[in-house]
Amino acid sequence: MRVLVSPDKFRGTLTARQAGDAIARGWGHARPDDEVEVVPLADGGEGTLDVLAPPGDPATTRETRRVTGPLGEAVDAAFGMRGGTAVIEMARASGLELVPPGLRAPLRATTRGTGELMAAALDAGARRLLVCLGGSATNDAGVGMAAALGGRFLDAEGNPIGDGGGALVSVDRLDAGAVLDRLRSVDVIGVTDVDNPLCGAAGASAVFGPQKGASPDDVVVLDRALAHLAAVVARDVGADRSREPGAGAAGGLGFGLLAFTGARLRRGVDVVMEAVGFSERLAAASFVVTGEGSFDAGSLHGKVPAGVLQACALAGVPAAILCGVATADAPGAVVRSLVDLVGQEAALADAGGSLERLAEDVAAHVSAVGGVRG
Repeated sequence: MRVLVSPDKFRGTLTARQAGDAIARGWGHARPDDEVEVVPLADGGEGTLDVLAPPGDPATTRETRRVTGPLGEAVDAAFGMRGGTAVIEMARASGLELVPPGLRAPLRATTRGTGELMAAALDAGARRLLVCLGGSATNDAGVGMAAALGGRFLDAEGNPIGDGGGALVSVDRLDAGAVLDRLRSVDVIGVTDVDNPLCGAAGASAVFGPQKGASPDDVVVLDRALAHLAAVVARDVGADRSREPGAGAAGGLGFGLLAFTGARLRRGVDVVMEAVGFSERLAAASFVVTGEGSFDAGSLHGKVPAGVLQACALAGVPAAILCGVATADAPGAVVRSLVDLVGQEAALADAGGSLERLAEDVAAHVSAVGGVRG
């Protein structure tokens, strides 16, 4: 058989490449005559840069810049270039992992560093920006990003507002003309795995604010501030983008990209699958193995397994999902977890070895999966 191995990362334990290589090794133990191709995937969040511009790939380059971190500190953040396309993970400049748990402060965290990375990519010759939304520490609706690119956000006295989601309530007027002019001939794509609007019960503050350190009172303040900004944007820019699917991604950075840069938002796994030529590789495959760290009901909505299973269903190719822990089923696909095979402690202690064993077990019983071609 020709086996296509296309997992996402196993968060906290394995990158997508490491997971794919472990699966390939395990498969080879049980079925050494199969042809196995590893094509790592991502959903637009953390890990997308390593998939689309992997270290050592001669077709890509990595550049690092010192930019403004989420709380105003200097951080070194990398972006990737493949031809004229830049891959920017907002988490590398404005991410939650850059802020210790006790210091998380979405009221003042800024996306300014993400805008600085975008500016650096433009200076490097990028004509297309893939801005990956996920893992943010911020709730400023991309105002910091836009300010770094020349946008002006002023209070009633004509002074620039401060950083962070809490300061948005003081916006009296704005001018994003310089940002739009700078990006007029650039294709900007916000890459996301969520479809939340900017405000309300399903919005950025209510759904994602608590994990960034927002108290219940903070959530109320942040949501009101976002709604105020959206009203000012609708008045000064002429369009209300706050209800569009994905506007609430990355603390509202999705909204900021739509409103201030003329971007469009796309599902991350679709963008990544297109970039790596997944459909062409799938056409030659007899079986597909995908996976991620935690497979749950949300995995079937915008995550890597969802994209892979949809493509496999259209192509008539059977698939299996290997994961760390499974709390959901996938219609038409086999789901196997490390926890079920070796237990939680062993799965965490040796994720790579455990995944290799799991892949070997699935490969040894591949005839029992059903519908396998070749």
